[in-house]
Amino acid sequence: MTASAEGGQVGCARYTYRLRVSSAAHAALLSEWDRCRWVWNQCVAQSRAAHKAKGKCGPAGLDKMLTGWRAGRDWLRAGASVPQQQIIRDFAASRAKAVKDIKARLPVRQRAGMPRLKKKELADPTLNYTRRGFRLKDGLLHLAGGMSLTVVWSRELPTDPSSVRVYRDGLGHWYASFVVQAEAQPLPVTGTAIGVDWGVKETATTSSDDHDLPYPGYGRKAAGKLGGYQRMMARRQPNRGRAASKGYRRAKRQAAKVHKKIARQRQDTARKWAKRVVTDFGRIAVEDFRPKFLAKSTMARKAADAAISTTKHELINMARKHGRELRLVHPAHTTMDCGQCGARTKHALPLSERTYTCTACGAVSPRDKNSARVMLVRAGFIPAAVDRGRPDGPLVRRAA
Repeated sequence: MTASAEGGQVGCARYTYRLRVSSAAHAALLSEWDRCRWVWNQCVAQSRAAHKAKGKCGPAGLDKMLTGWRAGRDWLRAGASVPQQQIIRDFAASRAKAVKDIKARLPVRQRAGMPRLKKKELADPTLNYTRRGFRLKDGLLHLAGGMSLTVVWSRELPTDPSSVRVYRDGLGHWYASFVVQAEAQPLPVTGTAIGVDWGVKETATTSSDDHDLPYPGYGRKAAGKLGGYQRMMARRQPNRGRAASKGYRRAKRQAAKVHKKIARQRQDTARKWAKRVVTDFGRIAVEDFRPKFLAKSTMARKAADAAISTTKHELINMARKHGRELRLVHPAHTTMDCGQCGARTKHALPLSERTYTCTACGAVSPRDKNSARVMLVRAGFIPAAVDRGRPDGPLVRRAA
């Protein structure tokens, strides 16, 4: 995939801001969410009934049903129609993705699940509004239905937003996420290239010694504090059907705060590293690594703490934003190929062997450094070595 833009529009981007919500607006948002959640659950019920009857349940039919639902229920008609229509669109997209994965005969673990019922105590409120369902005036966000929310403008919006998502996180904080057309911000041409290999000992090993990303270990550092709050929750676990105590809710909130801090630390580190890589290199070859198999290994906890997926996502977004060329390289045999001569070992290297020694040319290098150079070869960023790679073949994808 090539994340590349020479100027102009580079697609849509999200700008997220904290909201200050009054007690009246909070009650109105929760009421609106209850109506949307009811619409979602009705769509799930209709879809299941259509499946049993071997019929179709598309968004057009659900839109017509929404008209009937609103006509016969005053409490549903009291809410705005825009978020209710949007949740039907979200349901249709989610169902279409699941059906597509089933038709493609993907393994069960890789399929998108069919839409399920949203339970009040488990689902966090999320409301989507198109352009006709909201407006910005005097620094306030006005939503359909007469709700006015104060936005904490940490930065200006580059253009007028086309839609907004209002949601609440696990800590009870409300946010507004605006979708805008992003403008490319090209950086000076460098003429240099870099290969990126993902790992656990180091989150990212690159072909440049100055741009490696060490394993930060934010989750490991906060494990003691998080474990304490989780034990407090276990001791105060309410019986089935009983309301949770203040102590349980307090411990749950503290645990959520620790999780939130860890996630923000990972994202901040990933963004800063991605910006440094994109600034110094014009062409980037990245391992298209999807570490799902690590979840069943002994390295599952450390791999999750390394946040490879988050770092890869931030690197792709940063390259797209600044008009850099980025190619995703399939990880097959990257630890077996030689980055110097292209020869392949007969057997896969065990994880305990951290030094790669080529039996053909005798080159010796750290295992991950060799893999980072293989990324460059396969992406076609080393002209003298393109005969050993397949830059335009199935092993390389271009980022859109």
